[in-house]
Amino acid sequence: MPLNDELRRFVTENFMFGKVGNGFADGDSFLERGIIDSTGVMELVAFLEEQYGIKLHDEDLIPDNLDSINGLARFVESRLQPN
Repeated sequence: MPLNDELRRFVTENFMFGKVGNGFADGDSFLERGIIDSTGVMELVAFLEEQYGIKLHDEDLIPDNLDSINGLARFVESRLQPN
């Protein structure tokens, strides 16, 4: 499954309770659309760390990385790249 689809499925199932009627684009802000609140961000971080085996640091917790499907995918891909 493509990364964007996998991330979208997690967000839809965990924050929208499977309701896809209020669809959102990959570039839409989770906070602006009311999809994820500050508590949800911590759940999202835990998912990323467990699912992809990456460790997020305080400096990683910025909207560019965590506030949209595109941002999440870009961040995860950057962490999965060999150094």
